[in-house]
Amino acid sequence: MKDDAYARYEKLRLDTPADGVLRVTISEPSRLNAVDAAAHRELAEIWRDADRDDTVRAVLVRGEGRAFSAGGDLSMIEEMMADHATRLRVFGEARDIVYNVLNCGKPIVSAIQGPAVGAGLAVALLADISVAGRTARIIDGHTRLGVAAGDHAAIVWPLLCGLAKAKYHLLLCEPVTGEEAERMGLVSVCVDDDQVHDRAMELAVRLASGAQEAIRLTKYALNNWLRLAGPSFDASLAMEFLGFTGPDVAEGVRALREKRPPAFG
Repeated sequence: MKDDAYARYEKLRLDTPADGVLRVTISEPSRLNAVDAAAHRELAEIWRDADRDDTVRAVLVRGEGRAFSAGGDLSMIEEMMADHATRLRVFGEARDIVYNVLNCGKPIVSAIQGPAVGAGLAVALLADISVAGRTARIIDGHTRLGVAAGDHAAIVWPLLCGLAKAKYHLLLCEPVTGEEAERMGLVSVCVDDDQVHDRAMELAVRLASGAQEAIRLTKYALNNWLRLAGPSFDASLAMEFLGFTGPDVAEGVRALREKRPPAFG
Protein backbone atom coordinates (compact mmCIF):
# COMPACT_ATOMS: atom_id res chain seq x y z
CA MET A 1 0.00 0.00 0.00
CA LYS A 2 1.17 3.51 -0.73
CA ASP A 3 0.90 4.84 2.81
CA ASP A 4 1.19 8.49 1.77
CA ALA A 5 -1.88 8.18 -0.49
CA TYR A 6 -4.03 6.99 2.42
CA ALA A 7 -2.57 9.02 5.30
CA ARG A 8 -5.33 11.64 5.12
CA TYR A 9 -8.12 9.15 5.86
CA GLU A 10 -9.46 9.39 9.42
CA LYS A 11 -12.87 7.73 9.40
CA LEU A 12 -11.92 4.84 7.11
CA ARG A 13 -9.40 2.34 8.43
CA LEU A 14 -7.27 0.98 5.60
CA ASP A 15 -5.03 -2.07 5.53
CA THR A 16 -3.81 -4.85 3.24
CA PRO A 17 -4.83 -8.22 4.74
CA ALA A 18 -3.80 -10.19 1.64
CA ASP A 19 -1.59 -9.58 -1.36
CA GLY A 20 -3.30 -7.09 -3.66
CA VAL A 21 -6.38 -6.64 -1.43
CA LEU A 22 -7.12 -3.22 0.06
CA ARG A 23 -9.51 -3.52 3.01
CA VAL A 24 -11.63 -0.43 3.67
CA THR A 25 -13.28 -0.45 7.11
CA ILE A 26 -15.88 2.16 8.06
CA SER A 27 -14.68 2.77 11.59
CA GLU A 28 -17.08 4.38 14.05
CA PRO A 29 -18.17 1.27 15.99
CA SER A 30 -19.56 3.14 19.01
CA ARG A 31 -22.19 4.66 16.68
CA LEU A 32 -22.74 1.61 14.44
CA ASN A 33 -20.44 3.23 11.86
CA ALA A 34 -22.77 6.18 11.26
CA VAL A 35 -21.44 8.39 8.47
CA ASP A 36 -20.60 11.93 9.55
CA ALA A 37 -19.37 14.73 7.28
CA ALA A 38 -15.75 13.52 7.27
CA ALA A 39 -16.68 9.89 6.61
CA HIS A 40 -19.06 10.94 3.81
CA ARG A 41 -16.25 12.83 2.10
CA GLU A 42 -13.85 9.91 2.50
CA LEU A 43 -16.38 7.41 1.11
CA ALA A 44 -16.48 9.57 -2.02
CA GLU A 45 -12.70 9.75 -2.39
CA ILE A 46 -11.29 6.33 -1.48
CA TRP A 47 -12.31 4.68 -4.77
CA ARG A 48 -10.22 7.08 -6.83
CA ASP A 49 -7.17 6.44 -4.65
CA ALA A 50 -7.67 2.67 -4.87
CA ASP A 51 -8.03 2.92 -8.63
CA ARG A 52 -4.74 4.79 -8.94
CA ASP A 53 -2.84 2.43 -6.61
CA ASP A 54 -0.99 -0.14 -8.72
CA THR A 55 -0.54 -2.41 -5.70
CA VAL A 56 -4.33 -2.82 -5.33
CA ARG A 57 -6.04 -5.51 -7.41
CA ALA A 58 -9.26 -5.85 -5.37
CA VAL A 59 -11.03 -3.93 -2.60
CA LEU A 60 -12.99 -5.32 0.35
CA VAL A 61 -15.28 -2.87 2.17
CA ARG A 62 -16.89 -3.56 5.55
CA GLY A 63 -18.00 -1.90 8.78
CA GLU A 64 -16.17 -2.29 12.05
CA GLY A 65 -17.86 -4.42 14.69
CA ARG A 66 -21.47 -5.56 14.41
CA ALA A 67 -22.75 -3.10 11.78
CA PHE A 68 -21.95 -2.16 8.22
CA SER A 69 -23.23 1.40 8.64
CA ALA A 70 -26.19 2.96 10.43
CA GLY A 71 -26.44 5.67 7.78
CA GLY A 72 -26.04 9.43 7.78
CA ASP A 73 -25.24 11.24 11.01
CA LEU A 74 -28.25 13.34 12.10
CA SER A 75 -26.09 16.37 12.84
CA MET A 76 -24.87 16.33 9.23
CA ILE A 77 -28.47 16.15 8.02
CA GLU A 78 -29.39 19.13 10.20
CA GLU A 79 -26.48 21.11 8.75
CA MET A 80 -27.75 20.31 5.26
CA MET A 81 -31.24 21.49 6.20
CA ALA A 82 -29.88 24.82 7.46
CA ASP A 83 -27.18 25.69 4.95
CA HIS A 84 -27.27 25.74 1.15
CA ALA A 85 -23.47 25.48 0.78
CA THR A 86 -23.45 22.34 2.93
CA ARG A 87 -26.27 20.84 0.84
CA LEU A 88 -24.35 21.55 -2.34
CA ARG A 89 -21.14 19.99 -0.98
CA VAL A 90 -22.86 16.85 0.30
CA PHE A 91 -24.84 16.57 -2.95
CA GLY A 92 -21.54 16.45 -4.87
CA GLU A 93 -20.11 13.85 -2.49
CA ALA A 94 -23.24 11.69 -2.73
CA ARG A 95 -22.97 11.75 -6.52
CA ASP A 96 -19.26 10.94 -6.35
CA ILE A 97 -19.79 7.98 -3.99
CA VAL A 98 -21.97 6.30 -6.61
CA TYR A 99 -20.02 7.17 -9.74
CA ASN A 100 -16.59 6.59 -8.18
CA VAL A 101 -17.58 3.09 -7.04
CA LEU A 102 -18.90 2.35 -10.54
CA ASN A 103 -15.83 3.78 -12.27
CA CYS A 104 -13.20 2.27 -9.98
CA GLY A 105 -11.40 -0.20 -12.23
CA LYS A 106 -10.62 -2.57 -9.35
CA PRO A 107 -13.32 -5.09 -8.36
CA ILE A 108 -15.02 -4.31 -5.03
CA VAL A 109 -16.45 -6.83 -2.56
CA SER A 110 -18.72 -5.72 0.31
CA ALA A 111 -19.15 -7.62 3.59
CA ILE A 112 -22.56 -6.66 5.01
CA GLN A 113 -23.26 -7.35 8.67
CA GLY A 114 -25.95 -5.83 10.86
CA PRO A 115 -27.65 -2.62 9.71
CA ALA A 116 -26.73 -1.18 6.30
CA VAL A 117 -28.34 2.21 5.70
CA GLY A 118 -27.71 5.44 3.77
CA ALA A 119 -24.32 6.17 2.21
CA GLY A 120 -22.93 2.93 3.61
CA LEU A 121 -25.73 0.99 1.93
CA ALA A 122 -24.95 2.71 -1.37
CA VAL A 123 -21.42 1.31 -1.27
CA ALA A 124 -22.59 -2.10 -0.06
CA LEU A 125 -25.05 -2.63 -2.91
CA LEU A 126 -22.99 -1.01 -5.66
CA ALA A 127 -20.03 -3.28 -4.90
CA ASP A 128 -19.33 -5.78 -7.67
CA ILE A 129 -19.91 -8.71 -5.29
CA SER A 130 -21.91 -8.30 -2.08
CA VAL A 131 -21.80 -10.81 0.79
CA ALA A 132 -24.53 -10.43 3.42
CA GLY A 133 -25.06 -12.12 6.77
CA ARG A 134 -28.38 -13.89 7.19
CA THR A 135 -29.61 -11.40 9.78
CA ALA A 136 -28.12 -8.30 8.12
CA ARG A 137 -30.71 -5.52 8.00
CA ILE A 138 -30.78 -3.55 4.77
CA ILE A 139 -32.93 -0.41 4.94
CA ASP A 140 -33.34 2.52 2.60
CA GLY A 141 -34.83 5.00 5.07
CA HIS A 142 -35.21 8.08 2.88
CA THR A 143 -39.00 8.37 2.77
CA ARG A 144 -39.20 7.77 6.53
CA LEU A 145 -36.82 10.71 6.92
CA GLY A 146 -39.08 12.79 4.67
CA VAL A 147 -36.95 13.01 1.51
CA ALA A 148 -36.99 11.16 -1.81
CA ALA A 149 -34.95 7.96 -2.15
CA GLY A 150 -31.86 9.38 -3.83
CA ASP A 151 -28.39 8.12 -2.83
CA HIS A 152 -28.09 4.98 -4.95
CA ALA A 153 -31.63 3.59 -4.99
CA ALA A 154 -32.84 4.60 -8.45
CA ILE A 155 -29.66 3.47 -10.18
CA VAL A 156 -29.37 -0.04 -8.76
CA TRP A 157 -32.44 -1.41 -6.90
CA PRO A 158 -34.69 -1.85 -9.98
CA LEU A 159 -31.89 -3.60 -11.87
CA LEU A 160 -31.04 -5.94 -9.00
CA CYS A 161 -34.48 -6.90 -7.70
CA GLY A 162 -37.03 -5.56 -10.22
CA LEU A 163 -39.21 -2.47 -10.16
CA ALA A 164 -42.08 -3.96 -8.12
CA LYS A 165 -39.81 -5.02 -5.25
CA ALA A 166 -37.82 -1.79 -5.49
CA LYS A 167 -40.98 0.31 -5.12
CA TYR A 168 -42.24 -1.82 -2.23
CA HIS A 169 -39.05 -1.43 -0.20
CA LEU A 170 -38.16 2.15 -1.19
CA LEU A 171 -41.63 3.69 -0.79
CA LEU A 172 -42.35 1.95 2.52
CA CYS A 173 -38.79 1.78 3.93
CA GLU A 174 -39.46 -1.92 4.44
CA PRO A 175 -36.30 -3.62 5.79
CA VAL A 176 -34.69 -6.59 4.04
CA THR A 177 -32.71 -9.29 5.83
CA GLY A 178 -29.60 -10.71 4.22
CA GLU A 179 -31.47 -13.93 3.54
CA GLU A 180 -34.33 -12.09 1.84
CA ALA A 181 -31.86 -9.90 -0.06
CA GLU A 182 -30.18 -12.91 -1.62
CA ARG A 183 -33.52 -14.46 -2.54
CA MET A 184 -34.68 -11.31 -4.34
CA GLY A 185 -31.33 -10.67 -6.04
CA LEU A 186 -30.34 -7.58 -4.04
CA VAL A 187 -27.04 -9.15 -2.89
CA SER A 188 -24.75 -11.72 -4.48
CA VAL A 189 -24.24 -14.18 -1.60
CA CYS A 190 -25.77 -14.82 1.82
CA VAL A 191 -23.87 -16.71 4.55
CA ASP A 192 -24.11 -17.21 8.30
CA ASP A 193 -23.37 -14.00 10.16
CA ASP A 194 -20.06 -15.23 11.55
CA GLN A 195 -18.80 -16.15 8.07
CA VAL A 196 -19.41 -12.83 6.30
CA HIS A 197 -15.93 -11.38 6.47
CA ASP A 198 -14.15 -14.66 5.75
CA ARG A 199 -16.31 -15.31 2.69
CA ALA A 200 -15.86 -11.75 1.42
CA MET A 201 -12.10 -12.02 1.94
CA GLU A 202 -11.99 -15.31 0.06
CA LEU A 203 -13.75 -13.71 -2.90
CA ALA A 204 -11.53 -10.61 -2.81
CA VAL A 205 -8.42 -12.82 -2.84
CA ARG A 206 -9.79 -14.77 -5.81
CA LEU A 207 -10.41 -11.52 -7.68
CA ALA A 208 -6.94 -10.21 -6.80
CA SER A 209 -5.43 -13.45 -8.10
CA GLY A 210 -7.34 -13.48 -11.37
CA ALA A 211 -6.61 -12.06 -14.82
CA GLN A 212 -6.73 -8.36 -14.00
CA GLU A 213 -7.38 -6.96 -17.45
CA ALA A 214 -10.19 -9.43 -18.10
CA ILE A 215 -11.82 -8.79 -14.70
CA ARG A 216 -11.60 -5.01 -14.96
CA LEU A 217 -12.92 -4.86 -18.51
CA THR A 218 -15.78 -7.21 -17.61
CA LYS A 219 -16.66 -4.96 -14.67
CA TYR A 220 -16.57 -1.91 -16.93
CA ALA A 221 -18.83 -3.50 -19.53
CA LEU A 222 -21.37 -4.76 -16.99
CA ASN A 223 -21.49 -1.41 -15.22
CA ASN A 224 -22.73 0.16 -18.43
CA TRP A 225 -26.16 -1.16 -17.36
CA LEU A 226 -25.86 1.13 -14.33
CA ARG A 227 -24.48 4.03 -16.37
CA LEU A 228 -27.63 3.82 -18.53
CA ALA A 229 -29.59 4.59 -15.36
CA GLY A 230 -27.40 7.61 -14.64
CA PRO A 231 -30.04 10.20 -15.62
CA SER A 232 -32.59 8.53 -13.30
CA PHE A 233 -30.03 8.56 -10.49
CA ASP A 234 -29.12 12.21 -11.08
CA ALA A 235 -32.80 13.19 -10.98
CA SER A 236 -33.46 11.16 -7.82
CA LEU A 237 -30.48 12.74 -6.07
CA ALA A 238 -31.68 16.23 -6.98
CA MET A 239 -35.17 15.36 -5.69
CA GLU A 240 -33.69 14.03 -2.45
CA PHE A 241 -31.74 17.23 -1.84
CA LEU A 242 -34.75 19.37 -2.71
CA GLY A 243 -36.45 17.58 0.17
CA PHE A 244 -33.82 18.84 2.61
CA THR A 245 -35.27 22.34 2.09
CA GLY A 246 -38.84 21.24 2.86
CA PRO A 247 -40.95 20.76 6.00
CA ASP A 248 -41.14 16.95 6.18
CA VAL A 249 -37.45 16.33 6.87
CA ALA A 250 -37.60 18.32 10.13
CA GLU A 251 -40.28 15.97 11.44
CA GLY A 252 -38.32 12.98 10.14
CA VAL A 253 -35.21 14.02 12.06
CA ARG A 254 -37.23 14.71 15.24
CA ALA A 255 -38.85 11.29 14.99
CA LEU A 256 -35.48 9.57 14.62
CA ARG A 257 -34.05 11.47 17.60
CA GLU A 258 -37.11 10.63 19.70
CA LYS A 259 -37.23 7.01 18.43
CA ARG A 260 -40.87 7.21 17.33
CA PRO A 261 -42.78 6.95 14.03
CA PRO A 262 -42.86 10.26 12.11
CA ALA A 263 -46.14 12.17 11.91
CA PHE A 264 -46.00 13.96 8.57
CA GLY A 265 -48.57 16.65 7.88
